[in-house]
Amino acid sequence: MEYTQLGRSGLSVSRLCLGTMNFGPETSEADSHAIMDRAHEHGLNFFDTANVYGWQKGEGVTEQIIGRWFAQGDGRREKTVIATKLYGDMGDWPNEGRLSALHIRRAAEESLRRLQTDHLDLLQMHHVDRNTPWDEIWEAFSVLRQQGKVLYFGSSNFAGWHIAQAQEAARERHFLGLVSEQSIYNLLNRFVELEVLPAARHYGLGVIPWSPLQGGLLGGVLRKQREGGGSRGTSERSAKALEKHRDAVEAYEKLAADLGEDPAHVGVAWLLHQQGVTAPIIGPRTMEQLDGSLRSVEIALDDEVLAKLDELFPAPGPNGSKPAPEAYAW
Repeated sequence: MEYTQLGRSGLSVSRLCLGTMNFGPETSEADSHAIMDRAHEHGLNFFDTANVYGWQKGEGVTEQIIGRWFAQGDGRREKTVIATKLYGDMGDWPNEGRLSALHIRRAAEESLRRLQTDHLDLLQMHHVDRNTPWDEIWEAFSVLRQQGKVLYFGSSNFAGWHIAQAQEAARERHFLGLVSEQSIYNLLNRFVELEVLPAARHYGLGVIPWSPLQGGLLGGVLRKQREGGGSRGTSERSAKALEKHRDAVEAYEKLAADLGEDPAHVGVAWLLHQQGVTAPIIGPRTMEQLDGSLRSVEIALDDEVLAKLDELFPAPGPNGSKPAPEAYAW
């Protein structure tokens, strides 16, 4: 496994991040524990979760599963850089969601309890809170940092100007600020290249792409259909997206086949070739999916292949103008 630093921080993380959203709803606790053990065997040390995962309001099902895995000992917690998220509603009463100082304190304490750990390595805001001032957010976060309960802070699903706001407010407080941004990013969804990626690079944030295969559309969906197998890319929403991009997806699968690689591995490998990307999130439901995903770290895409992928899935920007990030600058 290869490692890199998370943004401008000194924290070393694996080039793939183990996403745990399937733990509980899709994958049993026993299988989830086995997958995490296998991840360590492969050298993955970066795990991502959220307090809302498990989708039972207020329960934090996935965090509990990870916490019981940590409790087995044998260095499991010490070897893991654990990242979780807060923002979503954890109850039906006021202040049980968003980013007020009150909820930040409660959410952090509850995640610590569920994860059975004394500190969080990375606490991420799952979404920007437009109703809470940055002074309040950073003050609440600085208290957690001073208490030793959280080491680093990150954002998720932020716009570029949200990142700028957050970092400038942190600078005024002489606080480290954000070290990472978690965004949807893949060959079919490159909108973050317009402003989010440039902002992240400028402020030294490591980018953690989620949905690297766009819900399975870049995972060989057409091949699986021809073979009569199931696919995560066949939901009604994904089916409509597939029809819209069928020609590009078909050409993409042919390109992967010509390279002798699985389309899913090529999609993740492409992200690893993008400047500023720290670690795409892989969300295996099975051991086999985890084992297979490691191939993406080994794939080297040359300039010709990267150019071909840009042709199939162009960077955002009006036709005939500059591509991102200077799409509308003059």
